[in-house]
Amino acid sequence: MLNYIWGGLIGFSFLFALIYDFGDLANDTYRNGEELTLSIRFPEGYDAGARSVPAEVTITDFGAFYGVDGEAPPPLSGSLIQTEKGREIRFGRDMDLPAPLGTIRQFTSPRDNDLRGPVTLSGVGTDSTAAATVRFRAVRFTKLQSIAQAAFDMAETAVNLALGLIGVMALWMGLIQIAEKAGMLDIVVRITQPALRKLFPDIPDGHPAFAMIVLNLSANVLGLANAATPLGIKAMESLQELNPEPDTATDSMVMLLAMNTASVQLVPPVLLVAIMGLQVNELIFAIIIVTSISLGVAILSAKFLGSRKKYRLTNPMREGRK
Repeated sequence: MLNYIWGGLIGFSFLFALIYDFGDLANDTYRNGEELTLSIRFPEGYDAGARSVPAEVTITDFGAFYGVDGEAPPPLSGSLIQTEKGREIRFGRDMDLPAPLGTIRQFTSPRDNDLRGPVTLSGVGTDSTAAATVRFRAVRFTKLQSIAQAAFDMAETAVNLALGLIGVMALWMGLIQIAEKAGMLDIVVRITQPALRKLFPDIPDGHPAFAMIVLNLSANVLGLANAATPLGIKAMESLQELNPEPDTATDSMVMLLAMNTASVQLVPPVLLVAIMGLQVNELIFAIIIVTSISLGVAILSAKFLGSRKKYRLTNPMREGRK
């Protein structure tokens, strides 16, 4: 069901992007191919032989040209680049630009983040000013390009995240194997089983799933998110071994997922400590109170829904199941 929801959202986003982009084309929002009138002043004087000349650019008819309301932007600093191929005006990097100039910059110079375009000078006066026209590169289908770029960026993030977790998962899986061979997991099971029995009644006595659950929850409590991930996966694998219906989650699996989502923490996350430093101590009691409440709500919600007839009949571990 979730796949259908995601598919619908993606399809709707593409449809919205197409409608928006075709509206831009119909209204000629970015005035592709048209020349914008400028007034350029050279604070240090104009040198026809210099490759780069500092410039201060004023857009004289900004509102009328782009069909937008409001005052024209203030004079913008930049440089006039002169080569054998012609002249080009380049505005300063990371400068605040009004729409649609900001969008034009985003799609014409994403790496340097400076608005640029070929410029034609009408002549430089004695006061180091000149009238000019600039024609920016054509911009089309901005929303579709934004969606595609976001997809590529998230794919890159997912790969980097997966590669970063390989070492952590290998370490903790190895430690789990050592603890299992040394009999330490059996000790953890015997100690924690009485406390977890009411939350996970479907797990048989002495099953190693109890140990995996304890280790997973302990990592969350200590704010070790990277360690909690492989331990949670291992706990789910242990619970799946007890599941007679592989395509349906048991009440114990739902409870574990709910407790992980609530993520009770007695120690602040490492990322939060890195960002706030010692100031995080001011939030420690608030963190404990909020996460404890969220954990309580998660447990009560899972128990309540599990007791409802509609959900009880779908439990693979229900009594009377054939």
